[in-house]
This record gives sequence, C-alpha cells and structure tokens, in this order.
Amino acid sequence: MTIVRLGSLLSIATVLSACQLTQSPTDKNTEDKNVTIKYLTVLHTNDNHGRFWHNEKGEYGMAARKTLIDSLRAQAKNKGHQVILLSGGDINTGIPESDLQYAEPDFKGMSLIGYDAMALGNHEFDNPLTVLDKQIAWSNFPLLSANIVDKKTNKPIYQPYEILEKGDIKIAIIGLTTVDTAKIANPEYIGHFDFIDPAPATQGLAETISKKYSPDITIAVTHMGHYVDGKHGINAPGDVKLARDLKYGTVDLIVGGHSQEPVCMEGENVSDKSFAPGDDCVPDKQNGTWIVQAHEWGKYVGKAEFKIDGGEVELTNYQLLPVNLKHNGKFAGTYIEADKTLYNFLKPYQDKGQKQIAMPIGKLKGHLEGDRNIVRFKPSNLGKLIAKAQKESVGGDFGLISGGGIRNSISEGEVSYKDVLKVHPFKNRITYVEMNGEELLKYLTTVLNFPEDSGAYCQYEGISFDLKNGQLHNLKIAGLPFDKNKAYRFSLNSYNAAGGDGYPNLTKHKKFVATDTIDAEILKRYFESKDEINADDYLP
Repeated sequence: MTIVRLGSLLSIATVLSACQLTQSPTDKNTEDKNVTIKYLTVLHTNDNHGRFWHNEKGEYGMAARKTLIDSLRAQAKNKGHQVILLSGGDINTGIPESDLQYAEPDFKGMSLIGYDAMALGNHEFDNPLTVLDKQIAWSNFPLLSANIVDKKTNKPIYQPYEILEKGDIKIAIIGLTTVDTAKIANPEYIGHFDFIDPAPATQGLAETISKKYSPDITIAVTHMGHYVDGKHGINAPGDVKLARDLKYGTVDLIVGGHSQEPVCMEGENVSDKSFAPGDDCVPDKQNGTWIVQAHEWGKYVGKAEFKIDGGEVELTNYQLLPVNLKHNGKFAGTYIEADKTLYNFLKPYQDKGQKQIAMPIGKLKGHLEGDRNIVRFKPSNLGKLIAKAQKESVGGDFGLISGGGIRNSISEGEVSYKDVLKVHPFKNRITYVEMNGEELLKYLTTVLNFPEDSGAYCQYEGISFDLKNGQLHNLKIAGLPFDKNKAYRFSLNSYNAAGGDGYPNLTKHKKFVATDTIDAEILKRYFESKDEINADDYLP
C-alpha cells in the first residue's frame, strides 16, 4: 500500500518508560544465527469521532499525531522493524466542524498520516451510505468488515480483509464490526444489512487466508468493544469473547475500538483502573491472542512490537503514548509539535466549520446535563428540554428521546449552534405518530422499561407515571389522567422511530409522519425563541 508522507521527519524525546513484556531483541548474534527472525511494530488508534483538530486545551489533533507517528516509524526503522498503522474505527460523529463536512478532513488526514487499514465502526453508518462511499473514496487505505453481509446474498458488502506486505513480512488484516450496529445505527440506511457473529466469520476467513497467503501474522482490526472477562452486559459481545471463541492461534492480535478505553490490565481479567497518561500499560491476553485499544479521539497512539520467529509470534513491548494529553494540569511528557504540512492542510476545514457554527443563538442560566453517565441512567433536564422542544414542534401531547441520542451537555452562558451540534451530531429528522390509548400503553410499557446503562434509556417530557414490576401505573399525559379511549400524538426522532436502539419500528404505522426538520435545528430554534433559558425550569 502506498503511504503518503508529508513534511520532514520530526523526532521527539522519548519520555515514557516502556512496558517490557519480554526483553526487546537487540542481540546481533541472535539475528545472524537465525535469519528467519522478523520484527514488526503495530501502531494503532481508534474512535476518532471528528477530532481532526486539537481541542481548546491544545490536546491531541491529527497534526501532532502525525509528528509522533513519523517519529515512531523512524525509531522502528532504526531497530530493523517493519511498521503498520491501524484504526479501530468510528471516525465519524462528535465534533461539529467535522460532522458538517462529513468527516472529510478526518479521512483525508488519515490518508496523509499513512494508515494501512481500519475497521468499519457503527458510526460509519450515521449518514446515508452515499456519504460512506465518499469517505471510502477519500481514503487511500481500506475500510474493512468481514461480518457485514447482504441479507439476500449473504455476501460481504464491504472489503472483509487486506493482505499487507511490509518488507519480508506478510500481514493479514481482518475487519469486524459490532453486531449492535443493527440496532444503534440508523435503520433507514442499513435495513438490508445483516451483522453476523464475528467469531465464525473470522474463523472461516482466517483459515482461507492462511491456506492462500500463509501470512506471518494475522490481526483482527475490530470495532466491537473490550469488556473485562467477557462481561459485556447489555452490549453485544466484544473482543474478549471473540478471542475465546476462536481456535487457539487463529488471530495473533486484536486491535480494537468502540468501548473507548485504554485496555491496560492489572492481572488476569482485572483491568488497571488507575491507569494515567505516561503509565506502563499491559494489554489483555485471551486464548493466546493479545487485545489492545487506545482509548479515544487520538488521545494516544498504541505501539506494539512483535518478534516473528518462524511460526511463533511474540509481543516483546507495548506502550500507550499520549498525544499532548494533559494530566494534573500539564502535558504528559514532552509537548509534540504539529506537523506543519498536515496542519496547513486541515486548517481550512477547521476555519470553514467554525464559521458555520460560531454565532450565538441564545443564553442559558445553569447547566443542562447531557453526560452519558447521566442520560443513560436517569431523567435529565436536557433530556426533558429536548423532548419538550420536539413535542412542541409537531403539536404533540408528549415527547420521547433515547438517552443515546444526547451526546453532550450545554454549559451556562452564551449558547452557539456548535453547542447544539455537540448534543445532536446525528442529523436525525423529527417524526410524530398518533396512537389510540390501548396501543400507546403497550408502546410506552416497552420503551419505558429499557434498562439503565443503555443508549435506549428513555428521556421524556409531558408524561408522568409509576413503574412497578414492569407495569405502568398512575399514567398522566399533559398533566391529565391517561384515557385509553383517547388518541395521543407524541414526537420522537427518525432513528428511534425506525427501530434504533431497539425501539418498536413505527415507520409503517398508518398515522406516522416524518418531517424534514432535523433534531439540531429544532433545538436551535428553541433557544432562539427564548430570551434566556433557565436549566432549573426543566428539572425532571
């Protein structure tokens, strides 16, 4: 694969102590005696979520990431290592400057950094598939998934694997996507997709690849999540279960994403919860397969060094290297300068995005809570405000929204469209439906029973109830007792209406209406209609 290189190589001081899993190979005599020994460095990131530009604190950003990666490549070359760079997916959705440009700067920036392959993440399906087609065209590396197949033909829809040849090393890369995508991506776009069990898909494909190509090392690049000891809760099983379900030795390394965490272990099936930037990191190992993940947003670049001796693949060293990440108020390690060429390439995208979203649209007194650890666990003032704004926009009796559709908080002071787009990055349309009492009671019993710690957890406005043993009691709508003989109208977004997050699909309902207005625009108009919004007025 051709790798585009920009600018001169910049070296940075080595500031982290390596986590030595075994002694790194440096003995020249060993190399002379056994010429079959090969060395490979695997660099990796995941869950970029629109962070092509550094944040307001000067943290991360693709230009600084390139400087670090160029330095790591040079170090590896000096040690006689070949190098590959992988991503665990989810390039889309999170920062308005990127979202408004469909992540064009992110995918083109990755191409200029020199990524070799990435897994398709669930957020690669937030937009119509024509947008994903453009993103594939913007990338000079493959976007992989072996377990997304066409429901009719049962054949992969996207490229399932890639064979890389780096020097004398042949590397097989298999892509995998969480099966939860079927319920958390927009059903309007992926209705003809089937997300099949990744383990059998990987096993069969790996055996075929082995016979055809005889790779020196096989890597699964995944967007499925790392769940300690395989305890995945309401999420689809992730990398741990994959490693355990495969035959021993099928995959040497899993480069993951989706759960957005540094995978650092304190012991067998015990995560290192105290890990901080600059600390040593020991990755997980399950059934002979190493599992790595580099947190999120380009905060770290993971570096795994392998010794390949015939059929033996040995991990000799692993590090998570922070990219201008602040800890205790200062940067962890030496500050990494931005690659000037990539910085200059990305800046017009940043300027264009900021110009679109910077104007203030309203004022807020207090704090509207949108943290995922709140909106997926209990009613929130921001959830109530959003449901109210959407309800009023369609003349509804009440409004619903899943907690997973709220992606950020809004802080006190002037509110801009950028703040709104951080809350609603998905561009979901507002819909409404009218139901008779009995039908509505059945629907509400379903959606109000979705569990805590899930994107499906329901936020609402205009209804009150008691929930006991899964049943609704004392239900009131718009302040009045529920009347099973009455028809009610309620709002929700197109994602939930189409079955997203496991909500009942309402798109075929005879009284279902989809508007052309997106959720961010409704929230923007709501702020614009008020002189000032007081967060306390929306206490749940």
